[in-house]
Amino acid sequence: MLDHIEIDLRGLDNSLLTVHIDVEDNSLSRKWLCALNDILRNDLHLEKNYCWLGWTESSRNAEYLCTQINRSIHAINSAGLGYTIQDFFSPANTIDKTGSVNHEHMNQLHRYFEDLQGVSGAMSPYYTAADPDTRWHIRQLNLLCHEHESLVLSMRKLRDAPEWRRPSQLMCWLNAPRFTLDLEDYHLFGIDTINRQMGGVYVGVNKAVGKAHWEVFNDEGRGVDELTTITLRSQTEAAGDFDIEWARDSGAYYWQIKKLEEFRTWLVNNGFDPLDPELTIGHPQVAQVDLSRSFGTTEYTAIWAKLVQHLDVYSIRTGKAQATYKYHWSDADYAEQQIRKLS
Repeated sequence: MLDHIEIDLRGLDNSLLTVHIDVEDNSLSRKWLCALNDILRNDLHLEKNYCWLGWTESSRNAEYLCTQINRSIHAINSAGLGYTIQDFFSPANTIDKTGSVNHEHMNQLHRYFEDLQGVSGAMSPYYTAADPDTRWHIRQLNLLCHEHESLVLSMRKLRDAPEWRRPSQLMCWLNAPRFTLDLEDYHLFGIDTINRQMGGVYVGVNKAVGKAHWEVFNDEGRGVDELTTITLRSQTEAAGDFDIEWARDSGAYYWQIKKLEEFRTWLVNNGFDPLDPELTIGHPQVAQVDLSRSFGTTEYTAIWAKLVQHLDVYSIRTGKAQATYKYHWSDADYAEQQIRKLS
Protein backbone atom coordinates (compact mmCIF):
# COMPACT_ATOMS: atom_id res chain seq x y z
CA MET A 1 0.00 0.00 0.00
CA LEU A 2 1.31 3.43 -1.02
CA ASP A 3 -0.98 5.54 1.18
CA HIS A 4 -4.35 5.60 2.94
CA ILE A 5 -7.09 8.09 2.04
CA GLU A 6 -10.17 9.01 4.05
CA ILE A 7 -13.22 10.74 2.55
CA ASP A 8 -15.94 12.12 4.82
CA LEU A 9 -19.39 12.06 3.22
CA ARG A 10 -22.01 14.40 4.71
CA GLY A 11 -25.66 13.50 5.17
CA LEU A 12 -28.70 15.78 5.14
CA ASP A 13 -28.62 15.63 8.95
CA ASN A 14 -24.91 16.67 8.88
CA SER A 15 -23.82 13.19 9.97
CA LEU A 16 -20.52 12.01 8.50
CA LEU A 17 -19.73 8.67 6.87
CA THR A 18 -16.00 7.97 6.44
CA VAL A 19 -14.88 5.99 3.40
CA HIS A 20 -11.45 4.35 3.77
CA ILE A 21 -9.29 3.91 0.66
CA ASP A 22 -6.00 2.03 0.26
CA VAL A 23 -3.73 3.33 -2.52
CA GLU A 24 -1.97 0.69 -4.61
CA ASP A 25 1.70 1.03 -5.49
CA ASN A 26 2.10 1.16 -9.27
CA SER A 27 3.56 3.55 -11.85
CA LEU A 28 0.35 5.50 -12.39
CA SER A 29 -0.80 5.60 -8.77
CA ARG A 30 2.46 7.28 -7.75
CA LYS A 31 1.94 10.10 -10.26
CA TRP A 32 -1.75 10.32 -9.42
CA LEU A 33 -1.22 10.54 -5.66
CA CYS A 34 1.30 13.37 -6.08
CA ALA A 35 -1.22 15.23 -8.25
CA LEU A 36 -4.02 14.64 -5.73
CA ASN A 37 -1.88 15.93 -2.86
CA ASP A 38 -1.18 19.10 -4.84
CA ILE A 39 -4.92 19.56 -5.45
CA LEU A 40 -5.66 19.28 -1.74
CA ARG A 41 -2.80 21.57 -0.69
CA ASN A 42 -3.96 24.24 -3.14
CA ASP A 43 -7.59 23.85 -2.03
CA LEU A 44 -8.97 23.56 -5.57
CA HIS A 45 -12.74 23.62 -6.06
CA LEU A 46 -14.42 20.20 -6.04
CA GLU A 47 -17.18 19.99 -8.68
CA LYS A 48 -20.11 18.96 -6.53
CA ASN A 49 -22.48 19.41 -9.47
CA TYR A 50 -20.69 16.56 -11.26
CA CYS A 51 -19.94 14.12 -8.49
CA TRP A 52 -22.68 11.48 -8.04
CA LEU A 53 -23.64 9.81 -11.33
CA GLY A 54 -26.24 7.10 -11.78
CA TRP A 55 -27.94 7.59 -8.40
CA THR A 56 -31.70 7.43 -9.01
CA GLU A 57 -32.31 8.65 -5.45
CA SER A 58 -30.61 11.99 -6.09
CA SER A 59 -32.67 15.18 -6.40
CA ARG A 60 -30.73 15.83 -9.63
CA ASN A 61 -33.40 13.95 -11.59
CA ALA A 62 -34.09 13.91 -15.35
CA GLU A 63 -36.37 16.94 -15.20
CA TYR A 64 -33.78 18.94 -13.29
CA LEU A 65 -30.92 18.00 -15.63
CA CYS A 66 -32.89 18.86 -18.78
CA THR A 67 -33.87 22.21 -17.26
CA GLN A 68 -30.20 22.95 -16.61
CA ILE A 69 -29.24 21.95 -20.18
CA ASN A 70 -31.84 24.34 -21.60
CA ARG A 71 -30.68 27.07 -19.21
CA SER A 72 -27.11 26.76 -20.49
CA ILE A 73 -28.29 26.70 -24.13
CA HIS A 74 -30.20 29.95 -23.54
CA ALA A 75 -27.12 31.56 -21.97
CA ILE A 76 -24.93 30.50 -24.91
CA ASN A 77 -27.45 31.73 -27.47
CA SER A 78 -27.61 35.09 -25.67
CA ALA A 79 -23.83 35.54 -25.59
CA GLY A 80 -23.41 36.85 -29.16
CA LEU A 81 -20.79 34.26 -30.14
CA GLY A 82 -22.21 33.67 -33.60
CA TYR A 83 -23.19 30.11 -32.66
CA THR A 84 -26.86 29.38 -32.04
CA ILE A 85 -28.32 26.14 -30.72
CA GLN A 86 -31.85 25.64 -31.93
CA ASP A 87 -32.72 22.72 -29.72
CA PHE A 88 -34.68 21.87 -26.58
CA PHE A 89 -34.15 18.98 -24.17
CA SER A 90 -36.74 17.22 -22.05
CA PRO A 91 -37.19 13.77 -20.52
CA ALA A 92 -39.66 13.04 -23.33
CA ASN A 93 -37.14 13.60 -26.15
CA THR A 94 -34.03 12.25 -24.40
CA ILE A 95 -35.53 8.97 -23.10
CA ASP A 96 -37.13 6.59 -25.62
CA LYS A 97 -40.18 4.38 -25.14
CA THR A 98 -38.05 1.48 -23.86
CA GLY A 99 -36.57 3.66 -21.11
CA SER A 100 -33.17 3.89 -22.82
CA VAL A 101 -31.36 7.12 -23.56
CA ASN A 102 -31.98 8.72 -26.97
CA HIS A 103 -28.37 8.51 -28.15
CA GLU A 104 -28.96 10.52 -31.30
CA HIS A 105 -30.26 13.52 -29.36
CA MET A 106 -27.64 13.29 -26.61
CA ASN A 107 -24.83 12.86 -29.16
CA GLN A 108 -26.07 16.06 -30.78
CA LEU A 109 -25.78 17.81 -27.41
CA HIS A 110 -22.21 16.58 -27.11
CA ARG A 111 -21.51 17.84 -30.61
CA TYR A 112 -22.66 21.33 -29.60
CA PHE A 113 -20.13 21.18 -26.78
CA GLU A 114 -17.34 19.97 -29.09
CA ASP A 115 -18.08 22.79 -31.56
CA LEU A 116 -18.11 25.41 -28.83
CA GLN A 117 -15.10 24.34 -26.77
CA GLY A 118 -12.86 22.60 -29.28
CA VAL A 119 -10.43 19.88 -28.28
CA SER A 120 -7.58 19.71 -25.81
CA GLY A 121 -4.77 21.92 -27.10
CA ALA A 122 -6.93 23.51 -29.80
CA MET A 123 -9.72 25.49 -28.21
CA SER A 124 -12.56 26.75 -30.40
CA PRO A 125 -12.68 30.46 -31.38
CA TYR A 126 -16.14 30.52 -29.78
CA TYR A 127 -14.65 29.46 -26.46
CA THR A 128 -11.75 31.91 -26.80
CA ALA A 129 -14.20 34.77 -27.40
CA ALA A 130 -16.58 33.78 -24.60
CA ASP A 131 -16.66 35.51 -21.21
CA PRO A 132 -16.27 33.44 -18.01
CA ASP A 133 -20.03 33.04 -17.53
CA THR A 134 -20.51 31.70 -21.06
CA ARG A 135 -17.51 29.39 -20.78
CA TRP A 136 -19.09 27.91 -17.67
CA HIS A 137 -22.31 27.23 -19.57
CA ILE A 138 -20.38 25.69 -22.49
CA ARG A 139 -18.71 23.31 -20.07
CA GLN A 140 -22.07 22.41 -18.51
CA LEU A 141 -23.28 21.00 -21.83
CA ASN A 142 -20.65 18.26 -21.56
CA LEU A 143 -21.11 17.54 -17.86
CA LEU A 144 -24.90 17.50 -18.00
CA CYS A 145 -24.84 15.28 -21.10
CA HIS A 146 -22.82 12.58 -19.34
CA GLU A 147 -24.73 12.93 -16.06
CA HIS A 148 -28.09 12.59 -17.82
CA GLU A 149 -26.95 9.53 -19.80
CA SER A 150 -25.72 7.86 -16.59
CA LEU A 151 -28.97 8.65 -14.78
CA VAL A 152 -31.17 7.29 -17.57
CA LEU A 153 -29.18 4.04 -17.62
CA SER A 154 -29.73 3.60 -13.88
CA MET A 155 -33.43 4.49 -14.23
CA ARG A 156 -33.85 1.71 -16.79
CA LYS A 157 -31.87 -0.73 -14.65
CA LEU A 158 -33.99 0.19 -11.62
CA ARG A 159 -37.04 -0.96 -13.57
CA ASP A 160 -35.60 -4.04 -15.29
CA ALA A 161 -32.61 -5.23 -13.21
CA PRO A 162 -32.14 -3.05 -10.09
CA GLU A 163 -29.11 -5.01 -8.91
CA TRP A 164 -27.22 -3.85 -12.04
CA ARG A 165 -27.60 -0.11 -11.62
CA ARG A 166 -24.33 1.75 -12.27
CA PRO A 167 -23.88 4.33 -9.49
CA SER A 168 -20.48 5.98 -9.26
CA GLN A 169 -18.70 8.88 -7.59
CA LEU A 170 -16.61 11.29 -9.66
CA MET A 171 -14.07 13.43 -7.85
CA CYS A 172 -13.18 16.24 -10.26
CA TRP A 173 -11.58 19.57 -9.38
CA LEU A 174 -11.65 22.81 -11.35
CA ASN A 175 -8.32 23.74 -12.94
CA ALA A 176 -6.68 20.50 -11.82
CA PRO A 177 -3.14 20.36 -13.28
CA ARG A 178 -2.54 17.54 -15.75
CA PHE A 179 0.34 15.15 -16.09
CA THR A 180 1.36 13.08 -19.10
CA LEU A 181 0.98 9.33 -19.12
CA ASP A 182 4.18 7.34 -19.67
CA LEU A 183 4.58 4.08 -21.56
CA GLU A 184 4.89 2.22 -18.27
CA ASP A 185 1.35 3.34 -17.36
CA TYR A 186 -0.28 1.80 -20.41
CA HIS A 187 -0.15 -1.75 -19.06
CA LEU A 188 -2.77 -0.72 -16.51
CA PHE A 189 -5.30 -0.22 -19.32
CA GLY A 190 -6.91 -2.95 -21.42
CA ILE A 191 -10.31 -4.36 -22.36
CA ASP A 192 -10.49 -6.42 -19.16
CA THR A 193 -10.29 -3.21 -17.10
CA ILE A 194 -13.65 -2.13 -18.51
CA ASN A 195 -15.00 -4.36 -15.73
CA ARG A 196 -14.75 -2.22 -12.62
CA GLN A 197 -15.01 -3.79 -9.18
CA MET A 198 -17.15 -2.32 -6.44
CA GLY A 199 -15.16 0.20 -4.44
CA GLY A 200 -12.45 0.38 -7.09
CA VAL A 201 -10.76 3.77 -7.43
CA TYR A 202 -9.78 4.70 -10.98
CA VAL A 203 -7.92 7.59 -12.57
CA GLY A 204 -10.41 10.09 -13.97
CA VAL A 205 -11.78 10.04 -17.49
CA ASN A 206 -9.87 11.30 -20.51
CA LYS A 207 -8.79 14.90 -20.13
CA ALA A 208 -8.90 15.38 -23.90
CA VAL A 209 -12.35 16.34 -25.18
CA GLY A 210 -14.07 13.41 -26.83
CA LYS A 211 -15.36 9.88 -26.30
CA ALA A 212 -13.51 6.68 -25.55
CA HIS A 213 -13.75 3.68 -27.88
CA TRP A 214 -15.96 1.80 -25.40
CA GLU A 215 -18.35 4.76 -25.15
CA VAL A 216 -18.63 5.01 -28.93
CA PHE A 217 -19.29 1.27 -29.22
CA ASN A 218 -22.07 1.46 -26.61
CA ASP A 219 -23.61 4.72 -27.79
CA GLU A 220 -23.54 4.30 -31.53
CA GLY A 221 -22.38 0.84 -32.51
CA ARG A 222 -21.59 1.88 -36.08
CA GLY A 223 -18.43 2.43 -38.08
CA VAL A 224 -16.04 5.12 -36.96
CA ASP A 225 -16.54 7.09 -40.18
CA GLU A 226 -20.23 7.45 -39.34
CA LEU A 227 -19.83 8.82 -35.83
CA THR A 228 -21.62 11.94 -34.74
CA THR A 229 -18.62 12.81 -32.59
CA ILE A 230 -15.44 14.13 -34.20
CA THR A 231 -13.00 13.44 -31.39
CA LEU A 232 -12.39 9.75 -30.75
CA ARG A 233 -9.18 9.89 -28.72
CA SER A 234 -6.87 7.81 -26.60
CA GLN A 235 -5.95 9.02 -23.13
CA THR A 236 -2.62 10.81 -23.05
CA GLU A 237 -3.09 12.92 -19.91
CA ALA A 238 -4.53 12.52 -16.44
CA ALA A 239 -4.91 14.54 -13.25
CA GLY A 240 -5.49 13.97 -9.55
CA ASP A 241 -9.16 13.42 -10.37
CA PHE A 242 -10.58 9.97 -9.69
CA ASP A 243 -13.73 7.86 -9.90
CA ILE A 244 -15.08 5.43 -7.33
CA GLU A 245 -17.14 2.58 -8.75
CA TRP A 246 -20.11 1.78 -6.52
CA ALA A 247 -21.76 -0.71 -8.91
CA ARG A 248 -21.32 -4.47 -8.89
CA ASP A 249 -18.62 -6.03 -11.08
CA SER A 250 -20.29 -7.72 -14.04
CA GLY A 251 -17.10 -9.23 -15.48
CA ALA A 252 -17.87 -12.85 -14.62
CA TYR A 253 -21.34 -12.89 -16.18
CA TYR A 254 -21.93 -14.41 -19.63
CA TRP A 255 -23.68 -11.34 -21.05
CA GLN A 256 -20.76 -9.08 -20.17
CA ILE A 257 -18.25 -11.59 -21.53
CA LYS A 258 -20.27 -11.70 -24.77
CA LYS A 259 -20.43 -7.91 -24.98
CA LEU A 260 -16.66 -7.56 -24.56
CA GLU A 261 -16.15 -10.09 -27.36
CA GLU A 262 -18.46 -8.02 -29.56
CA PHE A 263 -16.41 -4.96 -28.65
CA ARG A 264 -13.19 -6.70 -29.70
CA THR A 265 -14.79 -7.54 -33.03
CA TRP A 266 -16.00 -3.96 -33.43
CA LEU A 267 -12.48 -2.66 -32.81
CA VAL A 268 -10.98 -4.95 -35.45
CA ASN A 269 -13.70 -4.06 -37.96
CA ASN A 270 -12.88 -0.39 -37.47
CA GLY A 271 -9.13 -0.76 -37.87
CA PHE A 272 -8.04 -0.96 -34.22
CA ASP A 273 -5.92 -3.60 -32.52
CA PRO A 274 -7.71 -4.74 -29.33
CA LEU A 275 -4.32 -5.58 -27.79
CA ASP A 276 -2.77 -2.16 -28.48
CA PRO A 277 -2.15 -0.64 -25.02
CA GLU A 278 -1.82 2.84 -26.49
CA LEU A 279 -5.56 2.85 -27.25
CA THR A 280 -5.87 3.28 -23.45
CA ILE A 281 -9.12 1.35 -23.33
CA GLY A 282 -10.67 0.77 -19.93
CA HIS A 283 -10.05 2.15 -16.48
CA PRO A 284 -6.64 2.01 -14.75
CA GLN A 285 -7.08 1.26 -11.06
CA VAL A 286 -4.99 3.13 -8.50
CA ALA A 287 -6.72 2.32 -5.22
CA GLN A 288 -9.47 0.29 -3.54
CA VAL A 289 -12.09 1.17 -0.94
CA ASP A 290 -11.91 -1.02 2.16
CA LEU A 291 -15.62 -1.87 2.11
CA SER A 292 -15.72 -3.75 5.41
CA ARG A 293 -13.94 -0.99 7.31
CA SER A 294 -16.01 1.76 5.68
CA PHE A 295 -19.48 0.17 5.85
CA GLY A 296 -19.20 -2.84 8.13
CA THR A 297 -20.25 -5.04 5.20
CA THR A 298 -19.42 -5.94 1.59
CA GLU A 299 -23.10 -6.45 0.64
CA TYR A 300 -24.00 -3.96 -2.08
CA THR A 301 -27.56 -3.16 -1.03
CA ALA A 302 -26.43 -2.25 2.50
CA ILE A 303 -23.60 -0.11 1.11
CA TRP A 304 -25.93 1.71 -1.31
CA ALA A 305 -28.42 2.33 1.51
CA LYS A 306 -25.73 4.12 3.52
CA LEU A 307 -24.30 6.05 0.58
CA VAL A 308 -27.65 7.46 -0.62
CA GLN A 309 -28.02 9.13 2.76
CA HIS A 310 -24.61 10.84 2.33
CA LEU A 311 -24.36 12.15 -1.25
CA ASP A 312 -22.14 15.10 -0.38
CA VAL A 313 -18.33 15.08 -0.09
CA TYR A 314 -17.38 17.10 2.98
CA SER A 315 -13.63 16.46 3.34
CA ILE A 316 -10.74 14.32 2.14
CA ARG A 317 -7.45 13.39 3.79
CA THR A 318 -4.32 11.65 2.52
CA GLY A 319 -1.10 10.95 4.41
CA LYS A 320 0.28 14.35 3.32
CA ALA A 321 -2.63 16.71 2.62
CA GLN A 322 -6.27 17.44 3.40
CA ALA A 323 -9.13 19.74 2.35
CA THR A 324 -12.68 20.55 3.48
CA TYR A 325 -15.59 21.44 1.19
CA LYS A 326 -18.42 23.12 3.08
CA TYR A 327 -20.32 24.29 -0.01
CA HIS A 328 -23.07 22.33 -1.81
CA TRP A 329 -24.26 22.15 -5.43
CA SER A 330 -27.69 23.40 -4.37
CA ASP A 331 -26.30 26.67 -2.96
CA ALA A 332 -28.10 29.62 -4.56
CA ASP A 333 -24.80 31.11 -5.71
CA TYR A 334 -23.07 27.85 -6.65
CA ALA A 335 -22.68 28.71 -10.35
CA GLU A 336 -21.12 32.05 -9.38
CA GLN A 337 -18.72 30.25 -7.02
CA GLN A 338 -17.49 28.05 -9.86
CA ILE A 339 -17.28 30.91 -12.36
CA ARG A 340 -15.08 32.88 -9.96
CA LYS A 341 -12.79 29.86 -9.58
CA LEU A 342 -12.59 29.33 -13.34
CA SER A 343 -11.77 33.00 -13.86
